[in-house]
This record gives sequence, C-alpha cells and structure tokens, in this order.
Amino acid sequence: MPSIRTPAAQAPNMLYIVATPIGNLEDITLRAINILSNADLILAEDTRVTRTVLVRYNIKKEILSYHQHSGFKKIEHIIELLKEGKNLALVTDAGTPGISDPGSFLVSEALKVIPDLKVVPIPGASAVVAALSISGFPTDEFVFLGFPPHKKGRQTFFKNISEIESTIVFYESKHRILKALENLEKFSKIGSRQMMVARELTKQFETIYRGTLAEIKPRLTDNNLLGEFVIVINRK
Repeated sequence: MPSIRTPAAQAPNMLYIVATPIGNLEDITLRAINILSNADLILAEDTRVTRTVLVRYNIKKEILSYHQHSGFKKIEHIIELLKEGKNLALVTDAGTPGISDPGSFLVSEALKVIPDLKVVPIPGASAVVAALSISGFPTDEFVFLGFPPHKKGRQTFFKNISEIESTIVFYESKHRILKALENLEKFSKIGSRQMMVARELTKQFETIYRGTLAEIKPRLTDNNLLGEFVIVINRK
C-alpha cells in the first residue's frame, strides 16, 4: 500500500494514539495503517498481539512494550524518545488506547515534561462505542465505568449503579461476568431496566444477549464464557 506522508506527519514530538481492531482485523482505518507504517516506533500493550495486526498489513516496525505494569524508567525512556523528535504510535491490545487503558497515564506524564507535545488521535474501533451503537438504548447521555474493581470497592461499584439514571456501560472479563451479574442482582435495584450483554464483539462467535437481568443471567453458562464482555444497562 502506498504511503501518504503529510508535512504534519514529519513534525517532531508526535505521539499518535492509534485505535486498532477489537476483534476483526479488517476493522482498522487506512490512516491507522499509514501512521503505523511510518512511525519511528510502536508502543504496544502486548507486542505479540500487536505483531499479529502488523503482519496482517505487512508493517515492519520496531515495537516497544508499554502496559499497566511498566515502571517510570520505561516512561522516562519513551519521553526521551519524544524529546529527541521521534514520532511514536501508541496502540493497545484492542480498541482505542486510553479508554480503560494505561495509555492515558503515559499521555499525562509526557505532557508534563513536553507541554507542547502534539498528541494526535487516530480514531477507530472502541468496544464501548460498538456496544452502544447496537444497544438501541438512548446514547445522548451515558456513563462509562470501565472494568469493575477486582476486590476492594467491587461491592460499592455495583451498589452505586442503581443510583445512575443514565445509560450505563461497563466491561467485564470472562472470569468475573457471572459474578458481576450476581452482584448486580444483589446490590443494584435495576428492576425492569433492559440490558444488553455483548460477547466477543466483531469476532466469529459474537453473541448479543438482550432482556432484563433475570432473562439474561440464565443464558450465560460456563460453556459460553469466552472473551471479553460489554454490559449496557438502559436508563431509568
């Protein structure tokens, strides 16, 4: 694929926040492919996952890991590369960096050191937006809660959901989805509010469950708990 390099792409101190597919590898923009192809370095949450995308589009670039457990030395190294005028592209395992993702912390720290740093969004796939788009629930106002805490604060998280009147969206893993629904049932008086639980969005076994909590919960068993889940609860 021919490269299109604009003058802006050549400017120093560029940190591109690049959205990548949440499942289907075809859900990537031409602009994202161009940026990843021309970046000096790609920062990735899991280099193995990102390598799959790069191989699919014949992108041969050096990858440096950056994730939630990366220490300050790694962040300082990345900031030094930006100060040297390198163009870096930040990606996450799936979707848009910075959305329930440590990318936001990197951006914050980099801006503290380089106030005039150009942080450029390269928009694309996002699980929260994908789920909202098919929910059929009002989206003029919604609350995104990310992942529930694993331990401390988890019960409070679900207890407080009943106080939110807007459409609610949150993520959960396959290991805790059943427990999350049990917590909703126990701590949140969502009553007859309609819900949607999306599993494996954009992937081969994408499955959408719709109905009330009482209607959806029995349909999720140990046999179909694969991948990541997005839970959307209709407004009051």
